[in-house]
Amino acid sequence: MVPATCPTVVAVRILLADDHPLFRLALAQSVRAVAPAAELAEVATFDEARADLARHADTDLVLLDLDMPGSHGLIGLATLRAEHPAIAVAMVSAHDDDATIRRALAFGAAGYLSKRSSADELAEALRSVLDCRTWLPPTVRDSIASAPAPDDRALAARLASLSPQQMRVLGLVAEGLLNKQIADRLGVQERTVKAHLSAIFDRLGVRNRTQAGVLLRSLQPLESS
Repeated sequence: MVPATCPTVVAVRILLADDHPLFRLALAQSVRAVAPAAELAEVATFDEARADLARHADTDLVLLDLDMPGSHGLIGLATLRAEHPAIAVAMVSAHDDDATIRRALAFGAAGYLSKRSSADELAEALRSVLDCRTWLPPTVRDSIASAPAPDDRALAARLASLSPQQMRVLGLVAEGLLNKQIADRLGVQERTVKAHLSAIFDRLGVRNRTQAGVLLRSLQPLESS
């Protein structure tokens, strides 16, 4: 996974991508406390996030909710890293299990911010990410550092090899859409979708939609306890 460039705290553009307005407000307040000159943008769905980044290639950092509508767990992270490898993406989630965090890092996340964090901890996390240091919730740092996951890195590399359009097709497969529905959504012919799926299956090492579905479910966070 190609590392993103490091944001400059003095003048940055940060996209807050979360479907909960109150949490976006809290996040925005934390960002302004750390980087008062930052330009902030807010979106509530993954499609809005992609559209915003398409218009603003100068964005430095995305704070991406793991569970926001349309992101399909870590597929959203993989998609943004594939489409915008120079933009840092930090995940924000209430899920703080080791497996999800480890996989997010393997997929190129610049950090993993827990929604359970206090305002002071959120500020510290933001300072770390803006300073090009990887942030992890304190409760999982030791276990994450001591448990490398080569399988996750391999899967991340396979996902990164997909084109932006293939990532869009994969996301629609995750939504359960059929080939014709995907073609209608993307404005392409059904045979084009079939060609994309053939390439996707080959690169991900699966044979059909059933196996792809198993893989996609593995990219969803574990249920919070």
